Amino acid sequence: MRPLTEVPDAWLAGLRGLLFDLDDTFLDHGRLLPEALQALYSLRDAGFELYVVTGRPASWGAVVTHQWPLDGAVTENGAIAFRREAGRVRLVDRLGTEARTERRGALRHIAAELQAAHPELELADDVDGRSSDVTFDIGEYRRVPAEVVARARRAARALGATTTLSSVHLHVSLDRADKATGVVALLRAIHGLSPVRVLGSYAFIGDSENDAACFAAFRVTIGVANASGRPTVPPRFRTAGERAAGFVEAARLLLARRGNLS
Repeated sequence: MRPLTEVPDAWLAGLRGLLFDLDDTFLDHGRLLPEALQALYSLRDAGFELYVVTGRPASWGAVVTHQWPLDGAVTENGAIAFRREAGRVRLVDRLGTEARTERRGALRHIAAELQAAHPELELADDVDGRSSDVTFDIGEYRRVPAEVVARARRAARALGATTTLSSVHLHVSLDRADKATGVVALLRAIHGLSPVRVLGSYAFIGDSENDAACFAAFRVTIGVANASGRPTVPPRFRTAGERAAGFVEAARLLLARRGNLS
């Protein structure tokens, strides 16, 4: 990874917006810091589109899209999204209501089997706000050994589920989604953009293994200094600061370069 200051001006010239993870990227140990929120308002005032892209639940996505200066949110690792439309926040779920209900029932059975076989696993405290996955706390309020997480992932896959790791959670789902495909689908729905246009017109900043799809897909990819996990493709650039400080650092660079390129 190269220092953030080495991102080429030409790569920033056509950027429409910034996509950003929440935990350990925008949030600082779960806290929303005033300087991070102010950076969002500064980016919006400068004309950037802003989208949260997170493993957090749909319920969080609905709230932050209402309350923050966002154009939308991609939640649950790409499965559920929200968009602003005519002053309202609209749910975007590519699966119909009936199919989603059936899939949630099947997921509950898988989660029960995993917990029975792996008593170290506890449900995350945000699981009731989720639509497409069941999530276990492996690093937010408790630490689960890596070997237990690895066994649980193998067991979930044997039951027909997919798994995704973030810096704090193990996600188990029956959706075949990831953050990058979720972003592409949402921006196609909002703007009619082709995947190629999306991947070249938005920067992504994240920190964790569940950001791997975005690190691999987008041209301008940024990891905050605390980036962890083993993404198959790392971000191209890295901030000097960790978590919210890294996000603010990236925002300031985008704003400064936007001024230089105008």
